Amino acid sequence: MEIRLKRVYEQADPADGYRVLVDRLWPRGVSKDSALLDEWNREVAPSTDLRRRFGHDPGRFDQFRADYTEELREAGPALSELRRRARDGTLTLLYAAKNEKQNHAMVLAEVLRNGLPGT
Repeated sequence: MEIRLKRVYEQADPADGYRVLVDRLWPRGVSKDSALLDEWNREVAPSTDLRRRFGHDPGRFDQFRADYTEELREAGPALSELRRRARDGTLTLLYAAKNEKQNHAMVLAEVLRNGLPGT
């Protein structure tokens, strides 16, 4: 299972495989044509409330990770489809966040690789 993470602002590469934008909002300054997406999956993005509470504050990341992981329990079919895509070939999760080390795509990739805790 190969899951890659990439900012949506980076140039697409054939090695990206299946490219999925996993943000709830469309990223600023990116045209739909230039994004070269295979899919825009809002169902696996953090809720607006959770995104606002996190505010991309590194000090809140651990709580965000726990809360977002719980939210992903409700994304059953969408999560299963992404996991299937990752098993079939390279899956690249695209996100707009500036922080490449603490963001929702990273948490989503961990859940796709390892499953939801307690299941």
